[in-house]
Amino acid sequence: MFIKNGVVKLSAVLVSALMALSAVQAETVGKPNIILIMADDMGYECVSAHGSATFQTPVLDKLAEAGVRFEHCYSQPLCTPSRVKIMTGINNVRNYVQFGTLPRTQTTFANLLQNNGYATCIAGKWQLGRQADAPQHFGFDESCLWQHTRKARDAHKRDTRYSNPQLEINGQPVDYSTAEFGPAVATEFICDFIERHQDQPFLVYYPMILPHSPFVPTPDSRDPNSTNNQTNFQDMVAYIDQMVGRITAKLDALGMREETLVLFTGDNGTSGAIKSVFNGRPFQGGKSQMTDAGTHVPLIASWPGTIAEGKVLDHLVDFSDFLPTLCEAAGVTVPADLQIDGRSFLPQLKGELNEDARDWAYCWYLSKQGVVQEWARTQRYKLYRTGSMYDISHDPLEKQPLRTMTPEATAAQALLQQALDQYTDARSAEEGGL
Repeated sequence: MFIKNGVVKLSAVLVSALMALSAVQAETVGKPNIILIMADDMGYECVSAHGSATFQTPVLDKLAEAGVRFEHCYSQPLCTPSRVKIMTGINNVRNYVQFGTLPRTQTTFANLLQNNGYATCIAGKWQLGRQADAPQHFGFDESCLWQHTRKARDAHKRDTRYSNPQLEINGQPVDYSTAEFGPAVATEFICDFIERHQDQPFLVYYPMILPHSPFVPTPDSRDPNSTNNQTNFQDMVAYIDQMVGRITAKLDALGMREETLVLFTGDNGTSGAIKSVFNGRPFQGGKSQMTDAGTHVPLIASWPGTIAEGKVLDHLVDFSDFLPTLCEAAGVTVPADLQIDGRSFLPQLKGELNEDARDWAYCWYLSKQGVVQEWARTQRYKLYRTGSMYDISHDPLEKQPLRTMTPEATAAQALLQQALDQYTDARSAEEGGL
């Protein structure tokens, strides 16, 4: 900028910069905020609205009552595989390498939204690569993370995620020592981010630390010294509910609820150490298993004034579906060269006909021990690559493969075999590019 004859002149460079800024601002007008919350080891049975007699989740129940909840959302059986799939929209068979790693060749929903004018934030559990710039590389402007470059345990073998946590905030190590609770720190970081970015569209991704083991008392537990895993886990689920409530309360206080899509899910099933009563029957967690106990997770959506209210949907949702759903909500086109596997479920949220709705979900899982398992499923039937097929409605623990096939089961088998056939050579074709 310079002054000539008393008139302020703008340089061509500055004019171009202001025009570019104005263009970005124009593109983001009317775009919704998006908050995706994903609990760590919390299966479908842990939400009281689903039929739990053991866990109480009044905030999540209220979100479901005023929004949408899905009865058939399926994750991977373990944390890192689910994180890779939900962030990239691609099935593990095509881009999963190893536990604790997200290949840097991949594009995430945060990359796509950030490139389209969104302020982006991640808080909670990382576990996707120890490179110092990993969160920024994958599209996050700000971060508050546990298990990024630092280990899960300190020099004294103490787990560092809960009381007096050891975190990294925007890449810098921060150690707490006055009884701070890791999940509360992450939640407050998110609330601060929301307040600071209320004048532009934002994405918050909250892969929660809770309720993964070790099962410890929360700041709200009656017995701060409890060592009872079952009681502590119940308190941890209650604390999750409270943290979700703290975030929605911040949106309410800022008058932003109708501008914000909030999604809640879980990365896999509950720990096998936890037992509960679900729909009147005993239920044991099945994390790391390919059964419903390991892969059936909650999905609750809230966006007042935009999506349906009080709806319970029977549609299938696969973890690859989150990326295209977030992008469609944000008005962002998914590049065709990403070749994602997901399909947007935004039309279902809005109560609209979705001609692209999926009629099967798919899971390819590489365990820590190097064992590969693979299935495709409908709401009722599940077919493994081995040929074993189960009627999950009658055999949720998959104790006995079907031997007598009804016409319905036969039709489902044909559909699911076609789904599996799509991925027969996917691993060998994709491995070289990772």
